[in-house]
Amino acid sequence: QVQLVESGGGLVQAGESLRLSCAASGNIVRIYAMGWHRQAPGKQRELVATIISGGSTNYADSVKGRFTISRDNAKNTVYLQMNSLKPEDTAVYSCNLQGIVNWNPNRDYWGQGTQVTVSS
Repeated sequence: QVQLVESGGGLVQAGESLRLSCAASGNIVRIYAMGWHRQAPGKQRELVATIISGGSTNYADSVKGRFTISRDNAKNTVYLQMNSLKPEDTAVYSCNLQGIVNWNPNRDYWGQGTQVTVSS
């Protein structure tokens, strides 16, 4: 099994910043990608940002220029620096890992999620 432990969520005002962290542990053989998704009340889950093993990144249009995803390969940890937060960024943010664990076939794993609330 793999454990994804997220931290860093909270309540902030519009324009402020937060940094989310997600540490992966377990019998991880290979990580192909890690990333963040979010789900706001009444809405579908959406991709926020991903980073693949080679370091390339991908962002949702709504967060480009404001959010930065990074990764510490030695710690199997992914970060999401969120600047200039807006009320519409309010959501539960979940960490995702795509990879091989316990030599099982490549698949997605998810964290429990951390709440981010941005007040206007």
